[in-house]
Amino acid sequence: MQANTFKVRVDSIRDEAHGIRSFRITRVDGQPFDNYEAGAHIDVTAPSGITRQYSLCSDPALSDFQLFAVKREPESRGGSRSLHDDVAIGSELVVGQPRNLFRLVDDARAHVLIGAGIGITPLLSMAYQLAANGKPFVLHYFARSEAHAAFLPALSQEPFAANVQFHYGLGSDDLAAALRGCLADTASGTHVYTCGPAPFMDAVVAVGEATPTIAEVHLERFSADPAAMDTGAALDEFDVKISGSGQVVHVSKGETIVSALATIGIEIDTSCGEGVCGTCMVDVVEGDPEHRDHCLSKAERASNKVICCCVSRSRSPLLVLDV
Repeated sequence: MQANTFKVRVDSIRDEAHGIRSFRITRVDGQPFDNYEAGAHIDVTAPSGITRQYSLCSDPALSDFQLFAVKREPESRGGSRSLHDDVAIGSELVVGQPRNLFRLVDDARAHVLIGAGIGITPLLSMAYQLAANGKPFVLHYFARSEAHAAFLPALSQEPFAANVQFHYGLGSDDLAAALRGCLADTASGTHVYTCGPAPFMDAVVAVGEATPTIAEVHLERFSADPAAMDTGAALDEFDVKISGSGQVVHVSKGETIVSALATIGIEIDTSCGEGVCGTCMVDVVEGDPEHRDHCLSKAERASNKVICCCVSRSRSPLLVLDV
């Protein structure tokens, strides 16, 4: 196994909604899991050998088990399909340590969680944490129908029932109006957290940014949007310098920073290869990166102090990285 991974056993499997299945896992070595922050995700290697990222949706305060859910994707390349078809109770899987790029903001005046479909998963762990800490929040869950809404029994009971609103069967023409209703009368300084299909999240961002009381909209993506990747500002070729050793490597057109660094013996950990999981983030010492990822916040991009090496490139002839 790779570093920072361990074997787990699947103790239970539940069909949470149409096409969505949850997996409850425990460590094979009998040890408890490390604590994690709400919003975190883990790498899961399916029996097919493909590794994908899935949000943890159990109560972060519990360490004896973890829970993640998987939507069976029609165009699956072997990740979700293998987990649905090849995993049974008692199966063993390899998972990674939790990583979190979708954290709750501690000093937010209030929190609004807005999810669609499988996007409920990271928001469920957030709801557990907010309820436990007595923080004001509301969770809006959009789904095609009740049959397509995951975790309904949990969301319909305490401690969530009074804080959850369901929205079923809305078309794209009605979505913006519904989202404006979700954010109406929010307190100044409210933070919004959203996860779901890319067009849905784009709609949440548009409404959130147009709402004066919303401080920031936070996103969680698990697949890249190719249309948003390339601004056209990056150079076709550039150099990368390692700040500590002074080594320089040339990054050619069509070559990733990760693969270029590997040619000089520097291995950068990667997982998704699409700029959504954050595994390959490294610090930028000098230079002007073009961010093509989907995991850095607006503030992180603006600071130019970190880069996702699997997809991002450079606007300047030289990038100096701390690796």
